[in-house]
Amino acid sequence: MDRAKILVVDDESRMRKLVRDFLVREGYSVLEAEDGMEAMDIFYEEKDISLLILDVMMPRMDGWQVCREIRESSKVPIIMLTARSEERDELQGFDLGVDEYISKPFSPKILVARVNAILRRTRGSDAGDVMEVGGITIDKAAHIVKIDEKPIELSYKEFELLTYFVENRGIALSREKILNNVWNYDYFGDARTIDTHVKKLRSKLGDKGEYIRTIWGMGYKFDAE
Repeated sequence: MDRAKILVVDDESRMRKLVRDFLVREGYSVLEAEDGMEAMDIFYEEKDISLLILDVMMPRMDGWQVCREIRESSKVPIIMLTARSEERDELQGFDLGVDEYISKPFSPKILVARVNAILRRTRGSDAGDVMEVGGITIDKAAHIVKIDEKPIELSYKEFELLTYFVENRGIALSREKILNNVWNYDYFGDARTIDTHVKKLRSKLGDKGEYIRTIWGMGYKFDAE
């Protein structure tokens, strides 16, 4: 398999070098941009970028603006890096379609683990696996979801969340279990992250959103019966 290409965007050169060195050591091809405008130029020029690692606070064009523009035409996974750790900033990131949200300072090894988890799934490790339930069709290899044969747009994390629900349909799932399986690492943030994603996922599923049932005091259960 060709080396995945990752674009690292941060106005701090030391931060870019730190992230780049760890990713290169892992076998990835890394491109760098020092602000949002340069990032967009590279993104449009390079047609095969597999993932973005994107800082929030940057000159000329900040990370929020970059994310908005990219999401108009692409579902490429985005990991946001920020010195901010307030809940409203994290929720804003998820609303814009961010897949992971990491507050500085962070462990480069944890960052690489998250990159590995995202790319392992998005590059089709489950090729040929198609699931159908209650009018929902999930093609895991193509990363496509259809509702009554009509494709819908989901972010990477929304896709993974729906897939996990369908694979475990009829089973009551705690928030902790969902975090550990869908996020694929030991998550030490607020479990309300799940509630935010579930709310957006239900909205995108339309009437099918009712399949995701809240288990009060515990978590959720997917039931298409």
